[in-house]
Amino acid sequence: MSSGQLPSSFEGDEDFYEESRWKKIKRRIKEEPLIPLGTLGTCYALYLASQSIRAGDPVTTNRMFRYRIYGQAFTIVAMIGGSFYHNSDRILRRNYEKVKAEKKAAEKHEAWIRELEVRDREDKDWRERMAKIRDAQREEAERREEKVRRKEELGGGGGVVLNAVMSLGKAKDKVEAVQGKGEEKVDKAKGK
Repeated sequence: MSSGQLPSSFEGDEDFYEESRWKKIKRRIKEEPLIPLGTLGTCYALYLASQSIRAGDPVTTNRMFRYRIYGQAFTIVAMIGGSFYHNSDRILRRNYEKVKAEKKAAEKHEAWIRELEVRDREDKDWRERMAKIRDAQREEAERREEKVRRKEELGGGGGVVLNAVMSLGKAKDKVEAVQGKGEEKVDKAKGK
């Protein structure tokens, strides 16, 4: 394999995690600021109603509960109006997100294909190198066999002569061993 780093399918994917929850909330507040405003107004009316209940003021309590209802109605109207108003933007955003996701998927697929091609090329190169090494070893073995064969042919029975010399050497060793045993026996007999 090459010493360089293999390409990754996630290269160039810097916006892999695009929008966090907090960023999404901030974006939605900027798009439709009346909804949080109505929600805050409703909560404030409830807070003032609870304060007036503790103070024992029923007139203010009833007024604050009416304000709470008005706040809730305002929030619902803001939600419905905002959904109609921003509907075309949301459709465009969904389409944009879909196209972006398809483009990313295509880019990742292409990067993966390129990565596989690089790995395949490296694998083929490695297999070719191994085949060349095996061929060279096979040729070297054939050359050695050919050398041995030539030596045997040029020697003209040199193998027979070599075997005869070796057998003579072995016979000589045997004779010396027998003579050594005989001398030991003679030495033992003299010693007694």
